[in-house]
Amino acid sequence: MATTERVCFLMHLKPERVEDYLAAHETVWPEMLDALRETGWRNYSLFVRPEDGLVVGYLETDDYERAQSEMAKREINARWQATMAEYFISESNPDASSERLTEYFHLA
Repeated sequence: MATTERVCFLMHLKPERVEDYLAAHETVWPEMLDALRETGWRNYSLFVRPEDGLVVGYLETDDYERAQSEMAKREINARWQATMAEYFISESNPDASSERLTEYFHLA
């Protein structure tokens, strides 16, 4: 039986680009949404603290490393990441610069 991983991560937007980043997510490409689902991303949410550009992501998956690896192989993901890079402080692939947090407590 597969164990569901709960994954939480941080990313850092340029504070002056938060509104543009949020606008870009109003119309996430359908092919990108399909790719996420097909590679095992479930219950995926993004949260933002607009005043400083902190993004918190949360998802559930059976195998996070595999889900990331499979997404990295998708051409649609490469195009999405290239489009999103301008909004982030690192200006690189946002997936590569995300910081995974360690889960230390869970109440089911």
